[in-house]
Amino acid sequence: MPLPILYSYRRCPYAMRARMALSYAGIEVEIREVSLNDKPAHMLQVSPKGTVPVLVLSDGTVIDQSLDVMHWALQQHDVNDWLAVNLAQAMDLIAENDGSFKQSLDRYKYAIRFPEQPAETYRSQCEQFLIKLERHLSQTEFLLGNKLSVADVAIFPFIRQFAAVDNSWFDSTGYIKLKIWLNQLLESDIFKRVMIKSSTYLI
Repeated sequence: MPLPILYSYRRCPYAMRARMALSYAGIEVEIREVSLNDKPAHMLQVSPKGTVPVLVLSDGTVIDQSLDVMHWALQQHDVNDWLAVNLAQAMDLIAENDGSFKQSLDRYKYAIRFPEQPAETYRSQCEQFLIKLERHLSQTEFLLGNKLSVADVAIFPFIRQFAAVDNSWFDSTGYIKLKIWLNQLLESDIFKRVMIKSSTYLI
C-alpha cells in the first residue's frame, strides 16, 4: 500500500504543526514540498483551497486542515497523551492563536503591506496573547500542565514566527517563561526532525 502523501511547505506554521503530530505518532508519509508559486495539480485537485498542509491517506481520504491532521494522527497513536488535557481549554487557546493573534501576527510580520498602523501597534496587539501564554506558563511548565500537549504543539510554530520578526526585541522582553518554553520546543528532537529536508520520514 502506498504511503500517505503530505503536501507541505517547510516554514508554514500550519504545516509545521501537522508534521510534528505525524512524526510524534510515528506515521510514515511521503512529503511533497510545495512551491507556493507553482502548486501541484494533484494537490489542487484533491483540495481546491490550495493551502498546506494537505494529507492524502492511502485510501484516498483527504484531510486538509492542520488541526484535523493533528487530531487524526493523535487518534492513531498518542503515546505521551497529548490529548489528555482539558480539550475545551486547549481548543479555546488554539482558536485565539489561529484567529486574532494570527491576524495581528501577519500585520506585524508584513507591516509594509498594512501601512494603516506602525509595526509596533500590530506587535502590541499580538502581545495580548503573549501575556495570556506567559500567565499559563507561570503556573505550569507547558500551557495546560506539566507535560507537552496538543495546545503547545499547535501554538508553538506561530510564537516561533512572532519571535523571528524581531529577535532582538523579543529577547529583551519580560516574557521569561514564554522564552523558556519556546526554546525548549525549538531544541526538541521532534521539531528538529520535522525541519529536516526529506521526502519521507518515520519517527
